[in-house]
Amino acid sequence: MSPSPALPPPPVSVVGIGADGWSGLSGGAREALREAEVVIGGARQLDLLPPECAGVRAAWPSPLRPAVPRLLAEHRERRIAVLASGDPMFYGIGRALAEELGPEALRVLPHPSSVSYACARLGWPLEDTEVVTLVGRPASRLAVSLHEGRRLLALSADASTPATVAALLTAHGFGPSRMRVLEQLGSEAEAYVEGVAETWTHAPGDRLNVIAIDCRASQDALRLGAVPGLPDEAYEHDGQLTKRHIRAATLGALAPAPGELLWDVGGGSGSIAIEWMRTHPTCRAVSVERDPARAERIARNADRLGVPGLRVVTGPAPASLPELSKLSELSGLSGLDVPDAVFIGGGLTAPGLLDACWEALRPGGRLVANTVTLESEALLAERYRAYGGELTRLAVAHAVPVGGFTGWRQAMPVTQWSVRKPSASAPGDRT
Repeated sequence: MSPSPALPPPPVSVVGIGADGWSGLSGGAREALREAEVVIGGARQLDLLPPECAGVRAAWPSPLRPAVPRLLAEHRERRIAVLASGDPMFYGIGRALAEELGPEALRVLPHPSSVSYACARLGWPLEDTEVVTLVGRPASRLAVSLHEGRRLLALSADASTPATVAALLTAHGFGPSRMRVLEQLGSEAEAYVEGVAETWTHAPGDRLNVIAIDCRASQDALRLGAVPGLPDEAYEHDGQLTKRHIRAATLGALAPAPGELLWDVGGGSGSIAIEWMRTHPTCRAVSVERDPARAERIARNADRLGVPGLRVVTGPAPASLPELSKLSELSGLSGLDVPDAVFIGGGLTAPGLLDACWEALRPGGRLVANTVTLESEALLAERYRAYGGELTRLAVAHAVPVGGFTGWRQAMPVTQWSVRKPSASAPGDRT
């Protein structure tokens, strides 16, 4: 007689809990916690449970993410409930659990999120409100979302976050913005304070808070739009900067899409990689720059313009390109070593550079190269004949004073080659 197949482990109940604790839970959520043999959560969340939840209580260690597989495996044959703040699938532990176990192994019981509570208190339509989490992330991420008239909700890391946000708004020309800090949303201790960013003097309050921001720009604030082609003065640079109009055309050829990765080779001031990442929160980029001072400048520009996640590799190309493969190992993410697009802004004549970038590019990916020299232009013309694509000359002229009149001053023309790598490519294939 063959043995009976082993039963699959029971699904993991993922229970959202708010600042109102046990009293705010639904009947189903309470039942899941009562029946659990093990309850995993943060220490603060576990303290909200009554004695009738008799299961073993296990607090998440820090850092949390690496501990998820170990804790789940340790208790896998038991009924597990995991506590999460608010909605587990909204910047919560639900994502890590789904990635680890698969969605089918979870039973998610959400609670209203702090964002839902905040919009309810403010009378803001949730679908028109942008949310930026600063939990475990740099506050500079908020900069990319600053636009006149926008309503933002920032999820705070702790009690010090509101003062940090007020200083950031002021530094970016949004000092007149109204700020409201909503604390302990949904509990009996719910409270809020308000003020203006540039005159913010409130002492730190409760660590559980959400910051509501009505964006208002000062009269002298530099206007940064939502599309590529930011003003040149938005960047710190030493002259190595892809100028505004060429930059806009280059990003148009690169055609960023959500979740894609760009290699920016010869980063200069980082403008192409930065504006690639600003197009969508999930866009990723790596900038390769041989000069250490410029590499540090790229990082400063990225932080100031709201994309601190830009990775900078310092070293010459193509020798530094293998370093990009190591980034996937360091980050714990897959696919970072295979770019969806490559931009070459400098060093085109370096032996092997163009070939190395083409080889690294995923099938269907895009490569764009810009140059102003005849030597590099000849190389691009040769590759255009071999691989096809588009060869374009971009010329920009600016009106300048000429005595008492106005005339045109021509900038150096830029030759641009843009090409899509076919699914199966070999030297000589044309797109």
